[in-house]
Amino acid sequence: LICRNCAQKTEPLEEPLCKKCGKSLPKEEEEYCPDCSHRKHLYTRGRAALEYDSRMRASISRFKYQNRREYADFYAQILLDTCREAVQGWQPDALVPIPLHKSRRRKRGFNQAELVAKRIGRELDIPVLCDWLIRVKKTAPQKELSDPERKQNLKNAFQLKKNDVRLKKVLLVDDIYTTGSTIDAAASVLLAHGVEKVYFLSICIGRGY
Repeated sequence: LICRNCAQKTEPLEEPLCKKCGKSLPKEEEEYCPDCSHRKHLYTRGRAALEYDSRMRASISRFKYQNRREYADFYAQILLDTCREAVQGWQPDALVPIPLHKSRRRKRGFNQAELVAKRIGRELDIPVLCDWLIRVKKTAPQKELSDPERKQNLKNAFQLKKNDVRLKKVLLVDDIYTTGSTIDAAASVLLAHGVEKVYFLSICIGRGY
């Protein structure tokens, strides 16, 4: 799934990690990253497999914009290798990939989060709901925005397509976690419709310091 050269440079995140979002921490005695220490997130907890550095930025870009769908196999496997125990402890009722707006999905041809979620769901025998949460607002790319702009950008961006599925615990799956604005926006919709706890998995995550 990955060449030897890249495998040698790919180091999964290890403790110490933020107990809320899973970002890497510089000191063992710290429990939360600066962001989670000062901000109330709507999700319960999350984890990621890799740090979002320049190499992973390029890799994720190829995955999303150059149709490298085969990368999903590696990303799913490294998430399973690093986060399986956490996911099994959370005991989610379903995996829900963060959706793309239909115009972006049509242009790209696939949803990268959905590809990864399906592989993880199949391995862990957890249902994957790909059309339950939908993105109704065509948002600007988050990477181009400040933190306040990200929140405004995602306001009213998500809806439940149908609410005939009753879930207590949902695990959202996305490709990149930086400030958590996307996860919080999706979590707010789920919590408003009766979900009790929302967790997340992301392929990559920013630094916690």
